[in-house]
Amino acid sequence: MAERLDGTVALVTGASSGTGASSGIGEATALVLAEHGAAVALAARRVDRLTTLSARIRDAGGTALVLDSDVTDEAQARDAVDRTVAEFGRLDTLVNNAGVMLLGPVVDAPVEEWQRMVQVNLLGLAYCAHAALPHLLRAADSGPRRVADMVNVSSVAGRVAREGSGVYNATKHAVGAFSEALRQEVTRRHVRVSLVEPGAVTTELSSHNRPEIRAAIQQRFGDVERLQATDIADAIHYIVSRPRRVAVNEMLVRPTEQQG
Repeated sequence: MAERLDGTVALVTGASSGTGASSGIGEATALVLAEHGAAVALAARRVDRLTTLSARIRDAGGTALVLDSDVTDEAQARDAVDRTVAEFGRLDTLVNNAGVMLLGPVVDAPVEEWQRMVQVNLLGLAYCAHAALPHLLRAADSGPRRVADMVNVSSVAGRVAREGSGVYNATKHAVGAFSEALRQEVTRRHVRVSLVEPGAVTTELSSHNRPEIRAAIQQRFGDVERLQATDIADAIHYIVSRPRRVAVNEMLVRPTEQQG
């Protein structure tokens, strides 16, 4: 049975809808965590959209903090965590959702796309994890739930390598390896590290690809009923609302019609 999150604090990266992050998932996750009682810090680069999301949370009776943050900058990632704790007094949940997906063949690829994916998908996630860990460990030692959570949003691409996704696959496989190693490091101290791997989701994540790549993505998934961002938000809420004794280490969520 799901537990309420009253008295807890969550930080969600990539929280603004319609951005280059895992667009829509961060917004939906922030909304569902706030609905179930958590105070939510919203981190992304589009402050206007964060402000709109914050207003929605507050209008529904929740508590939200807007953080203008680029997680690829280690100082900004640390500042986002520090400001969250300064405002709310603690940090119980980190949702590492910021990410970019820039696909295409390795041959003749724009190397700057590779650099961007490594910076956001891997280094940004690691920077946020590193900054948050002391606070998550502290939260796990104190009320209200005596457990803390880090949810790292990966992808089915972190499980299955495909032609045309080489560096994206590499970054998401790295997220899986990082998450499992960290899980082993902190699980006895009641910090749960969980990996969520969505399949095709209706977001703007693919919109930042080159036109020919967008066309190929559309062709591959054109007849598939894709997941909604709320489906992944529900999965994340399920993970963080389990009793202290239950750790959901990994959750792979595909559309029913997606084969690979």
